[in-house]
Formats: sequence, C-alpha cells, structure tokens
Amino acid sequence: MSERTRTFSWKDPKESAGLVLTMPGLEFLRQIRDGKIPNPPIADALDYELTVVEPGFVVFEVEPKEFHYNPIGTVHGGVALTLMDSAMSCAVQTMLPAGTGYTTLEVKLNFVRGISAKTGRLRAEGKIVHSGARTAIAEGRFVDKDGKLYAHATTTCFILQPEKK
Repeated sequence: MSERTRTFSWKDPKESAGLVLTMPGLEFLRQIRDGKIPNPPIADALDYELTVVEPGFVVFEVEPKEFHYNPIGTVHGGVALTLMDSAMSCAVQTMLPAGTGYTTLEVKLNFVRGISAKTGRLRAEGKIVHSGARTAIAEGRFVDKDGKLYAHATTTCFILQPEKK
C-alpha cells in the first residue's frame, strides 16, 4: 500500500476573527476573497477557495482530490457539507451590518450523485432566501462547470445581534 503525504499551512484565525464584527459582512468576505484577510483554516485544510461574493450570494470552489476520500473511494460527504455550509452561511453573512454575527442552527443536504477526483472542479453556491432580524434562511447547490447538480442544501442561521449598551 503506497503512502501519500499532504502538507498545508494556515494563518492564525484570531487575525480574521478580530475583524469580522468591525465591518459589514459583504466587505469582510470580499476582503477574504481578495486575499486582504486570511482564509479560515478550514478552507486551507480542505483546499477550497472563495471566488464570488455578492449581496445574498456566495460561491466557494473546490477541486475534489484523493485526500477528500472516504473509506469507499469517493469524496466524503462531510467535504460537500462543509462547502455547502460555508457557502450558505456566508450568503447570510453578506446581508449583515458591522457588529452583527450569525451561527448555523440547522443544515440539510441531499446528495444527487457521487463525487470523485474525476468529477472535476465543483462550485458550492449559497443564496439567501430570507434575511430577518433573528433568523436567516439560505439554500445551496453543489454543481460542476456545466451546472450539473451534485447536491442541494438548505440552512437556517441564527442572527447574533450586537449587545445594546
């Protein structure tokens, strides 16, 4: 059995965490996309990138690789779920003013077909459905370059309002 090795590095997550509430979510995510704020470590660990940031819409992209595999030789479902959670929750974040946070309350993902390294580059697209004062709902699609669907997801996020002084 041949052994493979993968090494990666990441920036201290405290650097970006200290900035997240100082600016609107849209601006914060655009600065990550543009390399002005470091990626979160999970993006470096799974080797995915933020490519599109618009109000209510976010795209992350990944090239499925062997290190994403589960024991049966396909991409682990947790990889797709992680990207979909990132895309949908960041779509919510684009709608938030400075000082307001969010956290995922629930997420549901339906797989349509299997994913392997042969699948090619995939896009996790997150789109806002509802943005309220206490909760937000988003949906997502995991698609290839031709728009072929690999998974569909929905999420509900809790909006963390700033403390009143």
